[in-house]
Amino acid sequence: MIRKIIKIDEEACNGCGACASACHEGAIEMIDGKARLTREDYCDGLGDCLPTCPTGAITFEEREAPAYDEAAVLAAKGKGAKPVSGCPGMKASAIRHEADQVSGQAVPAISRLAQWPVQIKLVPANAPYFNGAKLLVAADCTAFAYGNFHQDFIRGHIALIGCPKLDEGDYAEKLTQIIAGNDIKSVTVARMEVPCCGGIENAVKRALEASGKRIPWRVVTISTEGKILGDC
Repeated sequence: MIRKIIKIDEEACNGCGACASACHEGAIEMIDGKARLTREDYCDGLGDCLPTCPTGAITFEEREAPAYDEAAVLAAKGKGAKPVSGCPGMKASAIRHEADQVSGQAVPAISRLAQWPVQIKLVPANAPYFNGAKLLVAADCTAFAYGNFHQDFIRGHIALIGCPKLDEGDYAEKLTQIIAGNDIKSVTVARMEVPCCGGIENAVKRALEASGKRIPWRVVTISTEGKILGDC
């Protein structure tokens, strides 16, 4: 039958494994460092993998292909036959922490991170933990500069990090997908005082505008000495 199905450009694929992790049907596997569509009958043609690809190596095409076999996909999932085949660090998951008080006694500081992955370019555009979330978009240096970052910023938020100076490309498109496609309640931007950090603030601003949503947002600027210089 002629139907819509994904196409992977192996030359453009950088082997990150994001698409394999995003494919809930298990149609994509990593082979010899490249993403490959190994089960055409597992591909539903909806393209959850497309927005996760950082190089644009995945597109749609219409061609002769086996029909999508939902029963086979469900059976494979039930048997656990298809583990996530991409980079293990790409597997999206929620994180639960034990209480930070035990019998009234304070315990050492614990992580407040609520999800994985955290890098803007690696996080899936749609994940259950985004629904109703308070979003924190932070320059990655902020957590090192500000000593109480987990307690004051990450706690109660879904955290996304990046470095606009070192990362290739622009964050705005990915952030637009996250904000537009999920029920985000608020956005906090944590940036350093250095000029290059303006890139992450600008990306969030453009993403909010492109999403068409009116969501409360704030920008917190942290000095290289770990002081909060501004909160607006």
